[in-house]
Amino acid sequence: MPHRAHLFSLRLAHAFREACIDQPYNSRRFLRDLMAGVTVGIIAIPLAMALAIASGVAPQYGLYTAFIAGFIIALTGGSRFSVSGPTAAFVVILYPIAQTYGLGGLLLATLMSGVLLVIMALMRLGRFIEYIPESVTLGFTSGIAVVIATLQVNDFFGLSVESMPEHYWDKLAVLAQSFPALDSMSALVALVTLAIMLIWPRLRTPVPPHLPAVIVGSLLAIWLNANGASVDTIGSRFSYLLPGGGTGAGIPPFLPEFAWPWQQADASGNALGFSWSMVRELLPAAFAIAMLGAIESLLCAVVLDGMTGKRHSANSELMGQGLGNIIVPFFGGITATAAIARSAANYRAGAESPVAAMIHAIVVLLALVSLAGILAYLPMPAMAALLIMVAWNMSEAPKAVRLLKTAPRSDVWVFLTCFSLTVALDMVIAITTGVLLAAVLFMREMAEMTKVTDITTGKRVSDENLPAGWRVFKINGPLFFAAADRIFGELAELSRNVEGIILYMDGVTVLDAGGLSALNKLIATCQKDGTRIVIADLQSQPQRALARSGLGPVEGVLQFAPTLREALALPLSSMAKQAPTLTGAQR
Repeated sequence: MPHRAHLFSLRLAHAFREACIDQPYNSRRFLRDLMAGVTVGIIAIPLAMALAIASGVAPQYGLYTAFIAGFIIALTGGSRFSVSGPTAAFVVILYPIAQTYGLGGLLLATLMSGVLLVIMALMRLGRFIEYIPESVTLGFTSGIAVVIATLQVNDFFGLSVESMPEHYWDKLAVLAQSFPALDSMSALVALVTLAIMLIWPRLRTPVPPHLPAVIVGSLLAIWLNANGASVDTIGSRFSYLLPGGGTGAGIPPFLPEFAWPWQQADASGNALGFSWSMVRELLPAAFAIAMLGAIESLLCAVVLDGMTGKRHSANSELMGQGLGNIIVPFFGGITATAAIARSAANYRAGAESPVAAMIHAIVVLLALVSLAGILAYLPMPAMAALLIMVAWNMSEAPKAVRLLKTAPRSDVWVFLTCFSLTVALDMVIAITTGVLLAAVLFMREMAEMTKVTDITTGKRVSDENLPAGWRVFKINGPLFFAAADRIFGELAELSRNVEGIILYMDGVTVLDAGGLSALNKLIATCQKDGTRIVIADLQSQPQRALARSGLGPVEGVLQFAPTLREALALPLSSMAKQAPTLTGAQR
């Protein structure tokens, strides 16, 4: 199926049907999916827990997200190799929601974002995500990376900050004030974990670096705690209620139960409750989650297309993401989207179909019910180091530096604006401002490209014996609202005190409502001055625009010609018609 058809198609379980039903699915392909799924599942377990903690909730909610949303999205989505679950990009949005509205507010916002994603899929908006410039996406992802790394400083150094302020600069101030009280043993665990993640890739082994790093960090923390240190772990930080009463340390080793999102706890520990005022309050955050989820999932799908030569269905992927985020909050899962690193690892591990991502979800599920006791020993400093590495990778710092050095100045300004607003204010403001700024700067550049040139003395015109008092102007570039007033204003000045002008418009690709309005002003000015206009060689879009507007020839004022040569002949023929007939005596 052609790429364009994939982009605009909307078929539930598009990728699964294409990979497993439309093509023969045999035991060999299943074994490859099984190996890839197990590999990515192992990778996803500590990441899902770390990202849930970074989002302001207990680690088990990240595991719920990975195995519930990960399975549903893989089954119903439109990208063959994408692996979905909690991602670092969402931390900046989810953490403030969790702090303000608690787990219940976070789940309700996730549900609302899923509904918005389904609406985007039904409206076939998948393709329009491509129109967000790279300077915008790179700006806000780099900004998100900085915020994520900042949030990890507390656990990385074992500081005693219980809750972070809302604004970034206040966060920095609180961390700076707490820094003298850092815990050296926690910092040691974090630094060892980070060092292994940096060194391990040089060994060129197929084992992903964060697994040995987390294992070594956990063993070090266990040894330090046994010798009198107090390195915080998941078991010491988090607890859960046992079915028969009492509490357990770490994460619960059983499956989540169905519950309405608004029945979950708010920031004060009480049931959130459902109200339309709450929906209105959470709607901006839900919209931001949906937009970021759409961008992340489709960007991941595009990257995988480049790696594999396959083609995703953008709208089907949005539908799958929407369904996953609608269902997962009812089981305690937070927001999910496709993760580029896990998806790339999935393909490199030999995945053949979405079955690999479904197996990854099952592996996470099995880890939850069978390894919960072991996972409780994971140290918080090691998890912080893991997220700092994730933040570095998502920042794409080398690409950002290259953009700053080589990109046009307008793209640099867009990048810096998005980056600064993401860090200092809000990602929604950053994306909105960045897209608007990029659009305005692009329109300015396009408007500056539109030029008008006097070609009256050019060889092509002089060979046709143009009568005196006539001038020929060539217009190149789109005549849209940002350029048309300037161009036709120039023509109005240049056409004063002349018999007529020919507008050679073969280089005009676009004529919008603003261009039509400016053209009508020129026609009115020329009619008042007694100057005739001939428009020559219109392309198809300007022709359609003129026909739709009802603008046609005006006797003695405006004429049209299909080519420049025929336009040049019109002044001569009209002069011949106007020449007086001589009488015999005059002859």
